[in-house]
Amino acid sequence: MTNWVLYRKYRPQTFTEMTGQEIIVKTIQNAIAKNRQAHGYLFCGPRGVGKTTLARLMAKAINCENRKTGQSEPCNQCASCQSIMAARALDLVEIDAASNRGIDEIRDLKEGIRFSPSQLKYKVFIIDEVHMLTREAFNALLKTLEEPPAHAIFILATTEAHKVPETIISRCQRFDFARLPLEKIIERLAHIAQQEKIKIDKQALEMIALNSTGGMRDAESLLGQIMAVQDKEITGPEVREILGAVDDLKIKDFMDILIADDESRALDFINQLLEEGHNLHQFIKAAINYLRKVLILGVDEKLQKVAAVELTAKQAEIIVAQSRKLGETKTLRLIGLLIEAGTQTKNAPIIQLPLELAVLKFLQK
Repeated sequence: MTNWVLYRKYRPQTFTEMTGQEIIVKTIQNAIAKNRQAHGYLFCGPRGVGKTTLARLMAKAINCENRKTGQSEPCNQCASCQSIMAARALDLVEIDAASNRGIDEIRDLKEGIRFSPSQLKYKVFIIDEVHMLTREAFNALLKTLEEPPAHAIFILATTEAHKVPETIISRCQRFDFARLPLEKIIERLAHIAQQEKIKIDKQALEMIALNSTGGMRDAESLLGQIMAVQDKEITGPEVREILGAVDDLKIKDFMDILIADDESRALDFINQLLEEGHNLHQFIKAAINYLRKVLILGVDEKLQKVAAVELTAKQAEIIVAQSRKLGETKTLRLIGLLIEAGTQTKNAPIIQLPLELAVLKFLQK
């Protein structure tokens, strides 16, 4: 099974199946249950966190023929629900603005809006990566949003809200989607693995979730990729090998050595990484990312959502303890040295030398 098949197979078909974004989902459900949905929505947030999935769920729910008064969930059985799920609904128009960003596409859309829906109750227009539209296209879209027909609903999605004109934003209900917590992603992956009759250990699940950087789509794609290699039983070491991932535990050990001011162990650790087949450039990047968490949690332990929403409580506790031992000044200095080493590693005649020099500079008395 390929990763894209896995992702599509388990795309949520009801609001209750949505993972994360609980407040946004609840707000949308309440509006639909009361038949008070707006004519323009703007979904902002990182890729793979549910923006397009929720947009399609909305399209299905407001057009569901069997949805009862005061309820929001689509039945998934009626002709409207079935046509949307099978991507056959002519009145659900999806535009990828990354590849259809010009004035002609928006003009065609405006022409289509004028006519009443052919099958569904509402015509729903989902414009993905809307920030990619040209200025002329935005101006044309704005005129439509100012006076939308009663049968039309626009759902705009973007990963870069700051590039969307204020005139467009002001005419939409805006919802900001967050990256998903580690626990939510692990829970969802475990459910999928169970459905697929795949045995997967907790370490493997955590590693996949961490590598998804808070995006459910990326997590499901990674799981599909790994399942294609390791079909029925997946372990942590196998996932690390497939993804080329650097274990956070290794970074933690590296930081503990630096905190202990042990030059000999630090140099040995670096060369041991090479012997184990680790990519030093990737290790340095992972170490810088880890130190960012050390820095932020050192400023305030309550900033875990800023540092990394995917951290478990135990991981956050370890990082806070390390931040107290390192201190802000030394953490900043180490980040600077590692950034410099990362740049030099690409062209170094001796691959480990830039990292060795960075460590020795940091540990100089």
